[in-house]
Amino acid sequence: MNKLFAQVVAPVARPAADRPLTHVFVRDLVLDAMIGAYDHERDKPQRVRVNLDLKVELRPGPPTDNLADVVSYDTMIASVREIVNAGHVNLVETLAERIADRCLIDRRVKIATVRVEKLDVFPEAASIGVEIERKQV
Repeated sequence: MNKLFAQVVAPVARPAADRPLTHVFVRDLVLDAMIGAYDHERDKPQRVRVNLDLKVELRPGPPTDNLADVVSYDTMIASVREIVNAGHVNLVETLAERIADRCLIDRRVKIATVRVEKLDVFPEAASIGVEIERKQV
């Protein structure tokens, strides 16, 4: 066998596999938010839709049936509501960042994907918005 070919096809040592990740998600949470950069958007709330997809590393060992051992979607929804109700933000990007930051406070959340959409901006579009992905540092 050719030396160069042997080097190219030689098996590569791989690090031990990380623990498996579990997806905890919230789909299509619709809330009224004070959001928008324009003056006319400061007068009344707008409907926003929030989607979360959290990649979570749970504790090793056999699964338990204990709420304390999981990342609770109840807690995540309560956090999103609190952030949305905290006051006016100009940008969907800002709202998405705040939500992602809050999700990543729980060190078990390794990756947070957050989508924030404004639903009633353009009549010819179902929504406009942003999706971000942030990782644990």
